[in-house]
Amino acid sequence: MNYILFDGPVRDALLPFTFTRPVADIRIGILTIREKWEKYLSGTTSTITEEYLAEKYPMVKLEQNVLINASFLPNAELVQLVKALDQNEAIFYGDDLIACCSKEVQDTLDVSAYKRIAYQGDVLRIENTWDIFSKNKEALQADFDFITAGRKSQPISSTNNLINSDQIFLEAGAKVEFSILNATDGPIYIGKEAEVWEGSLIRGAFALCHNATVKMGGKMYGATTIGPHSKVCGEVSNTVIFGYSSKGHEGYLGNAVLGEWCNIGADSNNSNLKNNYAKVRLWNYATEKFEHTGLQFCGLMMGDHSKSAINTMFNTGTVVGVNCNIYVPGFPRNFVPSFSWGGASGFSSYLPRKAFEAAEVMMARRGVKFDDKEAKILEQVFELTKKWRNY
Repeated sequence: MNYILFDGPVRDALLPFTFTRPVADIRIGILTIREKWEKYLSGTTSTITEEYLAEKYPMVKLEQNVLINASFLPNAELVQLVKALDQNEAIFYGDDLIACCSKEVQDTLDVSAYKRIAYQGDVLRIENTWDIFSKNKEALQADFDFITAGRKSQPISSTNNLINSDQIFLEAGAKVEFSILNATDGPIYIGKEAEVWEGSLIRGAFALCHNATVKMGGKMYGATTIGPHSKVCGEVSNTVIFGYSSKGHEGYLGNAVLGEWCNIGADSNNSNLKNNYAKVRLWNYATEKFEHTGLQFCGLMMGDHSKSAINTMFNTGTVVGVNCNIYVPGFPRNFVPSFSWGGASGFSSYLPRKAFEAAEVMMARRGVKFDDKEAKILEQVFELTKKWRNY
């Protein structure tokens, strides 16, 4: 069977993260949504997404295809239903389409005449940017149970102090020394070739993905995911970092999501709680206004390739787009459009040519090439986001 993940109706509500990737490639828990589905299905997937992303994330069509709404995270019960789908059958969760089997392949497929199968079990779904961190604990536990089932952790050095060690798992090549790991409130997963340096304090649920690093004295609170090839230090709480990003120094990051290739300067902090303890509103690209999250704690949402200088301060509920560079002292406004350069005293446009030069150098440091596919995607993001830049 040919499995295709499609963005679905929530794609715009997941911007700025879906400016540069399909919904399927959002990381939550330990794995991306695509990685979860592929592991459960024991196969590969392709993608139906925005046209400008299709070169990097192509779609493969065969005679018979199962289309899966990527905003839904898999579980054993749901996957069994998906695997059993026949032609012109569709699985619904309430009124929302989860998956269907069809010869046609498009994001807005009409399935009104299909045989309807109701899924009534528990399911995790990502519908808003803040779901990525607020549902991370549940997703992380599910990934941990699935990935480690029937397997044994690599030996953990005796220099460490472990609490609830049955919920601590180290992959091959992982290194942890002279640190405290407390898995009482959730599992701790250390990926392949990942490192936790001396003096770190880690409280689950926590995932350090492959080739990522917690630097000396890092204080990690659950539920937090540090994506592949990322580096973190300071105080990090209930945060998801997709990958290849750095928060390598002191400072606080909490109830936050960072995309890829971000850099948070030393001693930068984000507020995650309003002074009056009110529920936080957050910029929503789908409605083009600030929407109520229903959350009392909500920090920073930062798109790919964005950076902040040392001592940057982010207000509660700040959304920063793609390829922003924030460096002026003081609190920048709590919605910063993509390709913005500046800070509290004002912004100017960060021209793609300059942004690409920085991206090429940063990516080369991690052994990744900034190619034409990336450039075309970011050029399109620059054009798509012009309407929000009035400078």
